[in-house]
Amino acid sequence: MEHITRRIRSRSLGAGDKLPSVRGLASRLNVSPSTVVEAYDVLAAEGVIFARRGSGFFVSDHVQPFEVSQTGPLLEREIDPLWVARQSIDASKDISKPGCGWMPADWMPVASLRRAMRRVARGDENVLTDYSCALGHSGLRQHVARLLCGQNIEVDPGSILLTNSGSQALDLICRLLLKPGDTVLVDDPCYFNFQALLRAHQISIVSVPFTPNGPDLVQFENVLRKKCPRLYLTNSALHNPTGVTLNAATVHRLLTLAEAYNLQIVEDAIFAEFEPELSPRLASLDGLNRVLTIGSFSKTLSASLRCGYIAARPDWIDSLTELQVAISFGGPSPMVTELLHSALTEGSYRKHMEALRVKLDRARNRVTDELEEMDIKPFVKPKGGFYLWCELPDGQDAAMIARKALKQDVVLAPGNVFSPTQSKNSFLRFNVSQMAGNIEMQVLRDLMHEAI
Repeated sequence: MEHITRRIRSRSLGAGDKLPSVRGLASRLNVSPSTVVEAYDVLAAEGVIFARRGSGFFVSDHVQPFEVSQTGPLLEREIDPLWVARQSIDASKDISKPGCGWMPADWMPVASLRRAMRRVARGDENVLTDYSCALGHSGLRQHVARLLCGQNIEVDPGSILLTNSGSQALDLICRLLLKPGDTVLVDDPCYFNFQALLRAHQISIVSVPFTPNGPDLVQFENVLRKKCPRLYLTNSALHNPTGVTLNAATVHRLLTLAEAYNLQIVEDAIFAEFEPELSPRLASLDGLNRVLTIGSFSKTLSASLRCGYIAARPDWIDSLTELQVAISFGGPSPMVTELLHSALTEGSYRKHMEALRVKLDRARNRVTDELEEMDIKPFVKPKGGFYLWCELPDGQDAAMIARKALKQDVVLAPGNVFSPTQSKNSFLRFNVSQMAGNIEMQVLRDLMHEAI
């Protein structure tokens, strides 16, 4: 019953689809045919399926709720990406969150945001009442174009689409370029919500090991040759969770392989502004031919003001725009985009980012030193950003550490959250901006001592 229900909820079995034969399912699940008959009878009594005389059993036509968690293997709660995200989002301000993916409020330009809010409230009343235009706020798109130009990505504002978030940008791309059953290539480890979103679209996920120099290029080509993925999804600037920065040779080789195997690439550049020095970018070398760049302002300005963007070829932007109109009748809220544009262009944003990089450098160095005292070693020393990807000593179980830390009101992010192959059990991702107090380190010291 669980097997059939899971397939219906994940939409691998749709309304009207015929269920496997009794003998076929019994053989597949290694149970007796009578067990399958009994399960089918109970499901039919509950209205989940129905019997058609002489033809077998079929899925009922009433709507079944979709559950992302049912589209992949059932994981421990501490290594379930959706659970970790919800635990961080729903935690009260008194809970310590070194495993979360954003910075504390007192690290953000709150005064600038308040000034922007007052300006928007006194401004054009249509901003407070109207829908967004299809591509989104023109001034904000021009700002994004200038931002990308500073990263050596030449793009016209007309080839930039504003979206309701960075995650929705990726969702739109999946809707446009993929269909259920397609294969997408990701890094191992990778940002955990990549996996959750791809599962929601019923996409097959394959991965390659991510090294201190980027994806393992030998295995990368092997996967392209054997699995024929439609898309490669990655962070190229300050990779999440590892903090790795790609070099020019790796970027060039990735683009050469993409051309040879007709691979499209989505480059999530949400951390690019944290780089102290510009790193080679896939979109820059490719010229937005087969690379789409996505980003948002949730890490640098405010996670509350939901707005992302996509920079891509004009034909893709046109199709993505129509798709967004169909789904949400336009882009992000005009109030949100007007507020963001005001805060980004008032003159203090550049100084905010300069000060933030310095503050993060100090926090990263301090946290690295304290972790190394516990023999917890970083995978690499990142050039910027707020993540440290660290390995526990003696192969200790990060999920167990996270489980115990939760009981002491500390949210950690164990390595297998980020690993499609579940091969990073001894790793933790730390957010150094969320480790300003002593409680996180003391809890960690106690747990490490207990593990020893």
